[in-house]
Amino acid sequence: MTKNELKSALKPLIKQCIKEVVFEDGVLSSIITEVAKGLNTPVIAETPIPAFKLQESTKSDRTKDSRKMLLDAIGKDSYNGVNIFEDTEPLSKGGSANSSSPSPASALSNYDPGDKGVSIDGLLSIAGKNWKKLV
Repeated sequence: MTKNELKSALKPLIKQCIKEVVFEDGVLSSIITEVAKGLNTPVIAETPIPAFKLQESTKSDRTKDSRKMLLDAIGKDSYNGVNIFEDTEPLSKGGSANSSSPSPASALSNYDPGDKGVSIDGLLSIAGKNWKKLV
């Protein structure tokens, strides 16, 4: 028996078996029920968050913007309209999730993040025209 002869003999038998299972055994109704359940589930839609323009905003502007976005995300009616970020400042030093093994300290861990540091504005005026010789 060749492949085509086997195929022509089995195809009507398989087709008849599938019809019997789907229509007579009630499989079709359970398939329709499952599809209908899937149609009623709510769709979750994500809203894109606008990116910050780092060049045009200062750190305090970015902080205010991020706080405003967080408050808008949780809803204005949440917490009875109380601004939960009022008079808060960023942490100067974060903790470790695993308290038994502390993370290594960075070189600037003892300094305030708001510290502006040392101004090097006058450095070029000191070196003057000899800057290329010094470097």
